[in-house]
Amino acid sequence: MKLPQPLVSGRLVRRYKRFLADVELDDGSIVTAHTPNTGSMLQCAVPGQQLLLSRSDNPNRKLPWTWELVLVNGHWVDINTQRANRVVEEALRGNAIDGLQGYAVRREFPFADSRIDFMLEGEGERVLLEVKNVTLCCQPGLACFPDAVTLRGQKHLRDLMAAVRDGWRSIIFFLVQRGEAESFTPADGIDAEYGLLLREAVASGVELLACKTTISPVETRVISRLPVNLTDAPSPEALPTRGGEL
Repeated sequence: MKLPQPLVSGRLVRRYKRFLADVELDDGSIVTAHTPNTGSMLQCAVPGQQLLLSRSDNPNRKLPWTWELVLVNGHWVDINTQRANRVVEEALRGNAIDGLQGYAVRREFPFADSRIDFMLEGEGERVLLEVKNVTLCCQPGLACFPDAVTLRGQKHLRDLMAAVRDGWRSIIFFLVQRGEAESFTPADGIDAEYGLLLREAVASGVELLACKTTISPVETRVISRLPVNLTDAPSPEALPTRGGEL
């Protein structure tokens, strides 16, 4: 997925009101940027971190600037959760994900009282796939989700379990946006209920995929699957409580 161009460099001053960030551009000017991320952004919203912003010329936008990438531990991280589904969709349509090749792709499929991110269809099989954007590492090399309590994420797991009972193939898909990640685990110390539900979902037949991206100032794309650890998740004491490098 190609990123908006050109991207403009700056340093984070502060993130506030969830969707706003003050950024000092390289020329010394201060701008307020839209922050397209609903999570806590642990490790990704530390004052002083290098950011890349895009600028829109749309006169109807209240804020022309959008925060796109942040540099964490020497790797670019794509914090724009609105782009995550498009990155996955591009990989699905390009047959770039092992085990998910050859499907027709439909976005935002209604199921129960939810909308699941994708419905895949091919050779008599239909698959529900829900995407989660991962920007947190609980330990060096160990990506984890969520970075805040997520009632919506818990509901999606229950929906996927219900779909399995109804005969669907169901997948929870973690899009890992940390370049140093070597494996994935649930962040039990942040949302213990989510961790319990994730394990219950897998035990009931929901498939779990974690795929890593490669990110540059030009594009974000899926490159490989990551191993998943559901048995030896970090203790709550090991998890970060604020932003910053591990």
